[in-house]
Amino acid sequence: MSRTVIVGLDGSSESRAAAEWAAREAKLRGLPLRLVHVWEPVPEPMAQAPILGGETQRHWSERIPREAAEGLRLRHPGVDVAAEQISGRPMNVLAEVAKGAELLVLGSRGLSGFGGFLVGSVAMVVIAHTETPVVLVRSGEQAADEHENDPAGIPSAATSYRPVVLGLDTDHADDAVLAFAFEEAGRRGTALKVVHGWNLPPYYGYGLPADPGLDAELGRQDAAELAKVLRPWRRKYPDVVVVEESRLGSPALHVVDASREASLVVVGRRIRRSPIGAHIGPVTHAVLHHATAPVAIVAHH
Repeated sequence: MSRTVIVGLDGSSESRAAAEWAAREAKLRGLPLRLVHVWEPVPEPMAQAPILGGETQRHWSERIPREAAEGLRLRHPGVDVAAEQISGRPMNVLAEVAKGAELLVLGSRGLSGFGGFLVGSVAMVVIAHTETPVVLVRSGEQAADEHENDPAGIPSAATSYRPVVLGLDTDHADDAVLAFAFEEAGRRGTALKVVHGWNLPPYYGYGLPADPGLDAELGRQDAAELAKVLRPWRRKYPDVVVVEESRLGSPALHVVDASREASLVVVGRRIRRSPIGAHIGPVTHAVLHHATAPVAIVAHH
């Protein structure tokens, strides 16, 4: 398959937001955009019903990718947009079409009042069963949300991009995850904020008195390890400004907190071959459900 950005489209507000984000990303990458609408055929008894009708349902559902493609071409001139409808189960079809693609983009409903994601079962299964990077975009996401505030304090697409945030586990730092984050920051001409959370040794839970000096030393050691991991990547991407944050406490909470001022959050997912379960890891799982910016999940070994 030729290099392309793919977006799963079902006509919902979250999938439309995902398509808009994917079009902007395709333009940044100089790649074509492919809209995929999965049509799940109705069971035969229902298809025979005079009110529903399988052919009628398919006819109306074919309008979703066609009309979405027409609108994207008007709003994003220069982006090569193609659309198609494929029959099957969404989780299976999207995982299959993602093979060989540069990126798969999916929509996810925002949680009103909480600002996070409501990640559906289809997205979770697709994330767990594809090695292609997947980006989740919340409902209502707009181009201005990726950018810094203008002088009036309002997000504006005319201003520079907000930083890209990378949640990094220094014990399992993977080249695929690091490369993706640096490339995204480079495309946007913005800073890369690398966030690493660390915890005190387990014996601190046994009622021993706090030792501020030891805490500070552990913090320095962790910051030094983070700097060591990033040093070769700074040399490889000299134009990307890197901000290192090594902080005591939950990695997920720190990444979610940083997402409030991010244009994109990048996290990793270790590839596991077991067919049972989602296997995306607790930190990535928490970030998926609570980050307020689009989240890219990059699979790695």
